[in-house]
Amino acid sequence: MNRFGAAILGCAGQALTADERALFRDVRPFGFILFARNIESADQVRTLCDQMRAAAGFDAPVFIDQEGGRVQRLRAPLAKEFRPPLDDVALGPRAFWLRARLIAHELRSMGIDGNCIPTLDVARDETHPILRNRCYGTDVATVVRHGRAVADGLFAGGVLPVMKHMPGHGLGTLDSHKDLPRVGAPRDVLDHTDFAAFRALNDLPLAMTAHLVFEEIDPQPATVSNIMVKVIRKEIGFDGLLMTDDISMEALSGTVDERCAAALAAGCDLVLHCNGAFDEMVSIWDRCGEMTPAAQTRAEAALAARRAPDDVDIAALEAEFDALTA
Repeated sequence: MNRFGAAILGCAGQALTADERALFRDVRPFGFILFARNIESADQVRTLCDQMRAAAGFDAPVFIDQEGGRVQRLRAPLAKEFRPPLDDVALGPRAFWLRARLIAHELRSMGIDGNCIPTLDVARDETHPILRNRCYGTDVATVVRHGRAVADGLFAGGVLPVMKHMPGHGLGTLDSHKDLPRVGAPRDVLDHTDFAAFRALNDLPLAMTAHLVFEEIDPQPATVSNIMVKVIRKEIGFDGLLMTDDISMEALSGTVDERCAAALAAGCDLVLHCNGAFDEMVSIWDRCGEMTPAAQTRAEAALAARRAPDDVDIAALEAEFDALTA
């Protein structure tokens, strides 16, 4: 098998342009990601997913952020509207499994087979509002129970989960889309809280990094820190496919292609580029190229974790979920 390009890429609109098709044929990215700008109707989304896979030349995973609450790229009437996860914590793991299974059903019906959840960041009072109500709890045990339920619900629906934001974004008080958060917590606190949530789910096949600095460990943001990637691999014990958070976010310094090179040099397996800017995608390919052999092995294992959806009564599951949330 030829190696994948070390990237997950987006596109500009609701159908691929000729230039995007040509680039994706050359890059052969591991996968793709969709945003609201790419979505008009169910048939259109299915066609776009088909175009992406045809351009890549293999059954590439297509990802989305379908968390519920504010971060939900598919909206009614195309998809069910869910409350922010933190609002439903009291309902327990069964409710989180149900919402994930229902989301998976909606995604698969449109050709999407990857979802960038569970969000395993432990919420605090000071967690930045951009993230806080997207979390699954305010303590490690609750986050782990709900995170496992979400991952299981996605797998049951034939969708790959991507846990985020490794090794933990809950102490971030700034929005990493715009600024670089810094965390000054002692190492032992991190080991028993933020890192512990990811350690408990380190068997999952895919994870996304966090763009923030852990000052007690390394002055570089985790995404571009060789030290932090070693923490992820050795201390958290994650041996799956490690992607960056969106490489175009302003928490990181330098040009997009410099950020990509730094993330891959630090030990990330691939970069996630979300805005669909064509010139930036070209620069990523020129700078980063194909996956390493080790990354390719992890990518193939992630693809092998995909499975067909279980045969369930979706209407019954939806009725159960609605009864829980009434």
